[in-house]
Amino acid sequence: MLQIFSDPSAVAEYVSAALIAKIQSKPDAVLGLATGGTMEPIYARFIDQARQSGLDVSRLTSFNLDEYVGLSADHPKSYSVYMREHLFRHLAFDAARLHLLDGLAQDPAEHCQAYAAKLRACGGIDLQLLGVGGNGHIGFNEPGTAFDCPCHVVELAEQTRIDNRRFFAAGATVPASAMTLGLAEIMAAREILLVATGESKAQIVAEWYRRDVTETVPFTILKRHPRTTMILDEAAASLLPDEVSRQCVVGVAG
Repeated sequence: MLQIFSDPSAVAEYVSAALIAKIQSKPDAVLGLATGGTMEPIYARFIDQARQSGLDVSRLTSFNLDEYVGLSADHPKSYSVYMREHLFRHLAFDAARLHLLDGLAQDPAEHCQAYAAKLRACGGIDLQLLGVGGNGHIGFNEPGTAFDCPCHVVELAEQTRIDNRRFFAAGATVPASAMTLGLAEIMAAREILLVATGESKAQIVAEWYRRDVTETVPFTILKRHPRTTMILDEAAASLLPDEVSRQCVVGVAG
């Protein structure tokens, strides 16, 4: 399913409402969480709505998608810090239920295996939140990643490092590798919301629309998932055929 909203604020409103509805229907849900600029307005709106509705998040379990190899949990550019700053510290989560990859794991490959085993032990992901990179990666599953690949260590594509350089201080080195849930775990999620906003995502969204399922554009695999919703703003949808855009434009939920 494809839904197009006017701007990132409207997208955030819709996705936040979807998260609230999921948690209200299943207070002990397992959420797969993403990071990045696309998610910031979503988490901000979710925090506001959760507070306004008195939402209980204490029984939720979460698994983050990825983490840079070599960054500690308190490194300002780690995804652990991102999640604390943009979500976790604002609501009454149970810290023991919040699962994050350890960028300083002594054996990253072994750590990935243990992380995947922990996810399986929790019953898998009920709702996975995803963004998409400019080359079509989801999580850090870069082009060429096998569709059946489980949680793994990945060498980041040069384009990914270029895209993410804006999050680092001038002159700082963007890590060359990361750990990520694999396409196997992502596709095992019972429901997926993929969010793309801004003109910088228009080209890859159009590529997704035109292409058959292919490992060269990893997020095309979502075409095979029975409960994936693609949520775009008008800028990200701007290169889709006009008839598709007209059919999929919707108002703000709630």
